Amino acid sequence: MEGVLLGFGVVLVIVAVGFAAAAILPHKAPDMQRGLTPVIFYITNPALMLVLLADTNLASVVGVYTPIALITAVIAGLTYALFSRFVLRRSAAQTAGGAMASTYVNAGNIGVPIALYAVGSADPVVSVLLAQLLVFAPIYLSIFAWCQRKAAAVKPHDPDGGAPAIVPLWRTVVRPILNPVTVATAVGALMSLTGLQLPEVLWAPIEMVGNASIPLLLMLFGMSLYGQKPLTQRSLRADVALGTVVKLILMPALAWVIGHFLFQLDGVPLLGVVVMAALPTAQNVFLFASQFRMQATLVRDIIFLSSMLSLPAVLLVALLLG
Repeated sequence: MEGVLLGFGVVLVIVAVGFAAAAILPHKAPDMQRGLTPVIFYITNPALMLVLLADTNLASVVGVYTPIALITAVIAGLTYALFSRFVLRRSAAQTAGGAMASTYVNAGNIGVPIALYAVGSADPVVSVLLAQLLVFAPIYLSIFAWCQRKAAAVKPHDPDGGAPAIVPLWRTVVRPILNPVTVATAVGALMSLTGLQLPEVLWAPIEMVGNASIPLLLMLFGMSLYGQKPLTQRSLRADVALGTVVKLILMPALAWVIGHFLFQLDGVPLLGVVVMAALPTAQNVFLFASQFRMQATLVRDIIFLSSMLSLPAVLLVALLLG
């Protein structure tokens, strides 16, 4: 229980730092946000994923934990997408953003301290990271890129008679797969599998840069909250509620059913699986939405609401299964 409280406390304090920075320097906040987004996306986040994967014994997590994370997220994501598309009648772009926000777990930030303190192992965290970064991130980013390309294609011609530039289809597909985070994750997995080690003079700076990713990302999210009023956009309230229910109720329930009945887990291993599923949405989703210039209000509100409600959800899981 102490590990759960510690993990959430650290995250909330750093988010508050970002919020305070935007409040104290409101005229500088937009510049800080524009500067931090590419730095995190292209440099610090890839370094963090490389370090996490390289330092993990992948054989211990691929057999059980990763399949559970994959199956859970697929079922939850499809549930959101079907309801959003055919009941709420949302666009493909809005459905994709909401589906990712309702299933992409904050494993790298909150998950690491919670797993280490409450479960005693980082295996559940790494399993989620593998599923998300090597499978789900490329898929969702490909969809985001397709939506961005489609939106560019339907833009009206400019006054000078020129048509907006449309990215070639092959580049639309390849760019998400070759994004820095996915590539760094693949390299880290390869280093783990082969036992390759870099010289300390190279590895130490990579670790230092990677360790900067989490606080920078949390501060960026805190800055984005300043001046915003979550849930004020009435047209998105149903979407936000749907995403939050999928994230904090459906995903943990699916993880428990799949882990217990399909993979025969019990005790601490099962607790680790369900706790990871009950974590809030990762701030990375907001970063991805911003990077692809998508409407990020829905994503931001799901992150905010799931972050506020995840602590009681995780505490309930720990109480029932701990």
